[in-house]
Amino acid sequence: MREQGLLELDHARRQAVERLGISNRRCWPDNAEIQAALEDEYRLFQPQTQKQVTAALREQALAAMQTFAEFEPRLVGQSVSGTASLEQGVRLHLFADDTRPIVFRLIDKGIPWQAGDSQHRYADGTRQMHPSFAFVAGEIPIELVVLPDRARRNPPLSAISDRPERGLDADAVERLLLEDRDSPEEADNQLDAR
Repeated sequence: MREQGLLELDHARRQAVERLGISNRRCWPDNAEIQAALEDEYRLFQPQTQKQVTAALREQALAAMQTFAEFEPRLVGQSVSGTASLEQGVRLHLFADDTRPIVFRLIDKGIPWQAGDSQHRYADGTRQMHPSFAFVAGEIPIELVVLPDRARRNPPLSAISDRPERGLDADAVERLLLEDRDSPEEADNQLDAR
């Protein structure tokens, strides 16, 4: 996934098992195993580069979260775990029963967007479509998935863990950014730059 820039776990899994000739689906890795391997890969072979990518994504996420603060945004997906690429960008869950206020905010801020739909699974086994708005901030794609207010208590399931994806609020994202800046490696980099 890292080397070829593949964004979707299922596509990467199918490509890998096809290349290896593994036809028994019980031997295929699940999403959590792929995610763990990806985290190991970045930690071992690209720690500084991935930290910079993750910081850029989280900074852009925080800016978007502040713009859409009234909709209680939550950062979800691989930007939380630190394995997202710039191409994958940022995904935020917003909560509103009516999308019009979000559209008005996009218009007020002069943000060109594309509307779409995003399918999500829930703990009760249902799949639901939710409206989404995609735009680019700087060079980073942002996706706003608009969930109904009731989804605060019962968020959709994560594709990685199959658990409710509660995500991070703006304060938690800000804390992560501060921790990254205060990490020992970052302090060493600042000393080397002098």
